[in-house]
Amino acid sequence: MTTYVLRVWLPDRPGALGAVASRVGAVGADVIGIDILERGGGRAIDELIIDLPESALVPLLLQEVQEVDGVDVEDIREATGAALDPRLDALEAAAALVGAPSSDVLLDSLCEYAVATLAADWGAVFSLDGGELYSVLGPAPTTEWLVAFVEGSRSSARLGGEGAKPDDVVWAALASAGYALVLGREGRPFRARERREVSALARIVDTRFRSLRWTEARSAHPSSGQRSRVGQPG
Repeated sequence: MTTYVLRVWLPDRPGALGAVASRVGAVGADVIGIDILERGGGRAIDELIIDLPESALVPLLLQEVQEVDGVDVEDIREATGAALDPRLDALEAAAALVGAPSSDVLLDSLCEYAVATLAADWGAVFSLDGGELYSVLGPAPTTEWLVAFVEGSRSSARLGGEGAKPDDVVWAALASAGYALVLGREGRPFRARERREVSALARIVDTRFRSLRWTEARSAHPSSGQRSRVGQPG
């Protein structure tokens, strides 16, 4: 038995998902998980976690699913451990990052957990002020490209538009830390739920970074921390 992740576009109407599941069952496979990635315009994008008896059945599976009226297959891939339960994986990543013992460890770990959680091909963390690359994992583009991409996205947002940008790249700012997280993967766009997940992960890390930096500053200058406590109201 091999587990696959099947990403499909289907009509956002009652019975559509059931029809797809029926076709999956017709080739002797089982749907063991469903994740809704995006909805809008009368369509939904879902990821189905499927146990398939043998890999040779993949072409037949795709043929069966595509025979359902209004359904299109975006891609299919063999599942990793993270893909089997993406929501639990995201929670575990957040818990691990919140438990980071220092700001350096926190930023060092961000790329690793973000790439794993979002099944990205690459990830990078760099300074928003000057573009200094802090951490990189996988075949990321050049630092110049990353900086230009983020600057273009920010400029477009300030003007109130989406702008033309690749949908297989996603980013989020760590405003307090002064860094940006950028992730990319080839041939598989990031959908609405995944983009929200990246933003949430960045906010968690940014909040933890601020707390750790305050603690580290107090440890480095204990006398100033004592003076500030004395001056605080009881």
